Amino acid sequence: MAVDLLVFGPHPDDIEIGLGGTVVKHTAAGHQVGLCDLTAAELSSNGTVARRRAEAAAAAQVLGAAWRENLGWPDGGIAATPELIRSAVDLLRKHQPRTIAVPYWHDRHPDHVAASHVLRAAAFRSGLARYETEAPPWRPEWVCYYFINDGATPSFVVDVSDHYERKREALACYASQFTPGDADAVATRLTASTFPQLIESRDAQFGALAGVAFAEGVIVAEPVQRQGLLKHEP
Repeated sequence: MAVDLLVFGPHPDDIEIGLGGTVVKHTAAGHQVGLCDLTAAELSSNGTVARRRAEAAAAAQVLGAAWRENLGWPDGGIAATPELIRSAVDLLRKHQPRTIAVPYWHDRHPDHVAASHVLRAAAFRSGLARYETEAPPWRPEWVCYYFINDGATPSFVVDVSDHYERKREALACYASQFTPGDADAVATRLTASTFPQLIESRDAQFGALAGVAFAEGVIVAEPVQRQGLLKHEP
């Protein structure tokens, strides 16, 4: 299925943390959005691989995604190997997204940083005619970078105020990470009662900069072109 937007997350829940509101905004507008988790998060302190997959599937329904896939990359071992790049290229050429969203290249989590670099390489190679796969070349029109942990000054923000409750609902699907009730649950950064506040305060800050309640920040590597200086024209 061809999609308008394809969002990549290194682990199930990263997409929801960084770009959940924007995904809902696009699906609510009728755009086809695909989601791709790169790893099964098998190194996570809490939850099992099977439970994380079930949680990711439930969150995808909340977000209104057309589909969600998992590439099965090694958690803690993401690297720019020919095999990992090829698997991302295969996905890009199969679904032909107009835009892809990938993690920002500066982040406290090494997997997030590595994923950003591998996906940028894959997006480039996907457009090369002599990089041969079973599908023809495809180059996304735009590569956008979103924040999971660390932030920076965004190139622009997306107003997600009207869809923020759906973002909260999608995040709530990941009970194994945020509110684990198992006797052997491990305290982590995600289980802290302040973690939801950390996400929402960031989104509220981006929103305040734009004069709205909540927004999600996006960085692009090239200048954002406009037709002129009139604010409400593209």
